[in-house]
Amino acid sequence: MSDAAEGGIARAGSRDTAAHGAGTPPETESADSRRARTTVLPDDGTAGGAVRPEKSRNPYRSMPDAERSALWRQRLHEAEAGLTGLLASLGDEVHLTDWFALQAELFADLPDPRTAPAAEWQRVFFRDQALMERFLVARYGEAILADWARANAGVHRQVEPDHGRGAGDPVHRIARQAELYGSDYEFDDESADEFEDDSVPTSLTHAALTITHCAIWDYREQARRNGVRLTLASPCTYCTEALSANIRAKGYVPAHQLRTGPTGHGCRWEATAPPAPAAAPSPTDELQEP
Repeated sequence: MSDAAEGGIARAGSRDTAAHGAGTPPETESADSRRARTTVLPDDGTAGGAVRPEKSRNPYRSMPDAERSALWRQRLHEAEAGLTGLLASLGDEVHLTDWFALQAELFADLPDPRTAPAAEWQRVFFRDQALMERFLVARYGEAILADWARANAGVHRQVEPDHGRGAGDPVHRIARQAELYGSDYEFDDESADEFEDDSVPTSLTHAALTITHCAIWDYREQARRNGVRLTLASPCTYCTEALSANIRAKGYVPAHQLRTGPTGHGCRWEATAPPAPAAAPSPTDELQEP
């Protein structure tokens, strides 16, 4: 059982039992439990009116496959373009040449963007992320990962749209990334109030998200078994640097806490608007009494 409030958790995959009641298999679901999760709409003139499921608190559980693929591609673009810029700034022509050779490997078998499912883009992104991590750590050590995260965040600032949610924008991006792996997560109330068409925060200055089960850990173990060489002992080593840099790139102050518990590895993220600068003193304020 999660250590977070059940009502706010977005669940994925086989862990999603809430959608069928408290452990009730879908084939034995009662009519009463179905009525508890539906809303009767006003009669629109059709026989018997209409019913629809209640709107989910989390808008990303039903993210379309095409949108998932697009986010995987955007993340790959941010990582590759950021690393190209970082290596160019270091002025190391030998390693830059090595990087050109690695780029050919990164892009050798890209899926067809018109037909490939999101899972194929996930496979490519994870493999390429592992290759880029190994490339950097082997040549510069783990300390270079923070520089890479900042370089990627510069690209992120340019390509990630602003949605008008203030501090909620970078937090919702974290939620979308968590959703790509099927992680369990919950927004703080002010970060995910329900609206008719979308989920937006009530506060533009602060937003928070708790990932109660980080499925990146699950996926990386599966990838390891499939032959992907992993450089870092923990995905948090780079992930925390990258998410913090992305929040800063959007103009907010990041804060995070790593956590472990009955639901596995997780973390909590916050984005907060920086304090407003103090008003400059007016000329009259600077006048001194004679």
